[in-house]
Amino acid sequence: MKNKKSSLICLLVMAFLLFLPAKTQAAEYKGIWFSYYDYESFTENYANTGDNFKRFFDGVLDNCKEKGFNHIIVQVRPFSDAIYKSSYFPTSACIAGKQGASLSYDPLAIMVQEAHKKGMRIEAWINPYRVATNTSYKKLAKKNPARKWHYSKKTSYHRYVLSYGGKLYYNPSKPAVRTLIINGVKEIVRKYNVDGIHMDDYFYPSFSSSNYKKAFDAKEYNKSTEKKSGMSIVKYRRKQVNTLVSGIRSAIKSIKPSVTFGISPAGEINNLTDKYSYYVDITKWVTSTKYVDYIAPQIYWGFHHTCAQFDKMVNQWLFITDRSKVKLYIGLPAYKMGDRSAATTSKERTEFLSSGTLAKMVDYGRKNGAHGFIVFDYQDIKRSSIKSHINKLATSLMSIR
Repeated sequence: MKNKKSSLICLLVMAFLLFLPAKTQAAEYKGIWFSYYDYESFTENYANTGDNFKRFFDGVLDNCKEKGFNHIIVQVRPFSDAIYKSSYFPTSACIAGKQGASLSYDPLAIMVQEAHKKGMRIEAWINPYRVATNTSYKKLAKKNPARKWHYSKKTSYHRYVLSYGGKLYYNPSKPAVRTLIINGVKEIVRKYNVDGIHMDDYFYPSFSSSNYKKAFDAKEYNKSTEKKSGMSIVKYRRKQVNTLVSGIRSAIKSIKPSVTFGISPAGEINNLTDKYSYYVDITKWVTSTKYVDYIAPQIYWGFHHTCAQFDKMVNQWLFITDRSKVKLYIGLPAYKMGDRSAATTSKERTEFLSSGTLAKMVDYGRKNGAHGFIVFDYQDIKRSSIKSHINKLATSLMSIR
């Protein structure tokens, strides 16, 4: 009798469990970067109207969905400009033909609306510090904050933008610069129903052992309270970046907590911790909830690279994000597929020519605990020369929800 009762109880429990709602699991992040130069195929082939841009971007989204992507990361602030209607930055030449030229439509509004119609999530990708790839302030639109500061009668403003290595950058050490960048992010989150804000790996430029203590924002460091208290210039620069990053995340969450904030740093951790470049504090970012919701290192090497092997790099990122609340997405190099010159060894060359390499990278990341993937770049998934690579990648992406 006792055994019959026990059996009955077990059957009742099993029946009850069957009717419980299944535990939902977040869909795997399958993203693709849509860079500022991906707009060229629109500006070169269409009359620049809102209807044409909608038609163009609908085609982009259809291509992405067909390949298994569920997130698109659109670059909207590449050079202290905007691919949307901004109160802070001039219209980007990438969409308007000339920086500051007017548009009859709002590209980001269309991109967000159409992405959501098609069931895709969309993130706005900004470049925080890069102003221009030349040093001519006169080539900047009159509305550009960098030009305004440079030509201001207040000479103190002139240090808000710095020239280095033939390029112009916003000065990371200036609070006014942080305010500008954060206000720009607030503007996007308030005006557009984006699912996330995204930043790439353009932070500080690269210095050398001979000039890193003298160049760029060294003048600000030398006058700082941090230096007086004994902080090195390396830690000082990391502090400037950390202050900006935490400020951006805080601003986003204060407006719309559901909007994510992620950063895609260079993929080699040793380079990120070097004292001559980037100045990002990766360890702090992934061991706290105050900086980013996800990290997406650009692991753009094959399994047979001379020193930065794909699996080795992925393992390093998995190690530092283990038990972290920060999600890890792996950046994948579609742009290197089919390119013999991109390889460092004969075996890596074979990888880049092999149609199954991207799929193999996805499989490796999944098996070892990555939360998703982002592919660089949109134009590469359309390249006929690597169609077989992309088809196998698509099959792999679509094999998991």
